[in-house]
Amino acid sequence: MPNPVFVTNLKRLADLAAKNRLPSIFHVTDFVKVGGLVAYGPNRSDLFRRAATYVDKILRGAKPGDLPIEQPNTFELMFNLKTARVLGLTIPPSVLLRADQVIE
Repeated sequence: MPNPVFVTNLKRLADLAAKNRLPSIFHVTDFVKVGGLVAYGPNRSDLFRRAATYVDKILRGAKPGDLPIEQPNTFELMFNLKTARVLGLTIPPSVLLRADQVIE
């Protein structure tokens, strides 16, 4: 879940999952970069860029209540193969081909 308690403890969560041989998935790619197995979630750079367009519209006089609510439309999938090996898992090549990034 997108919660500060989880996000500020990504490395600790990744280490605990690996220590207990638990496959883990998170919503931010930073999790995989610190040793988590899989991340799948909205592309945060895209979300921030789109938020900036809202700020621009508001600063130019648009009423926030008149702006449409948007859903994320760009998602990222990332795997850490080193973690997969530690856990004794094999990620099928067909799944890895769909990934946006794979850490070896």
